[in-house]
Amino acid sequence: MQRSKAETYLGFCIRAGKLVCGVNAAACTKGVYLLVADIGVAKNSRKEIFKLKEKFACPLVFAENLEGAVKKANCKLAAVKDRSLAQAIWNESAEEGNAPFVRYKESTKEDESGKAEG
Repeated sequence: MQRSKAETYLGFCIRAGKLVCGVNAAACTKGVYLLVADIGVAKNSRKEIFKLKEKFACPLVFAENLEGAVKKANCKLAAVKDRSLAQAIWNESAEEGNAPFVRYKESTKEDESGKAEG
């Protein structure tokens, strides 16, 4: 299976030591430029991710298979600490649709079940 460019950029982040995996580990770090969350994250973890998004004032991208992209079992959040790689991943993510990486829209509100409201 061929990897997308965004997955390749996540691999570059891992090799450069600029990727932090996990919600708790991301909460303890500084200098985060992009959050990448798994699309199937649980409701409580999703709330924590949105709090981290506000804390770091950075964009959020949802990935179909984050644990496969970062090669860590049960990884639900990855925090990118490199500005240029974060920008590259953001540019490769889709506005909406069925792409492997989808941008979180600021204008939509998330209800308790995690579904977007208009």
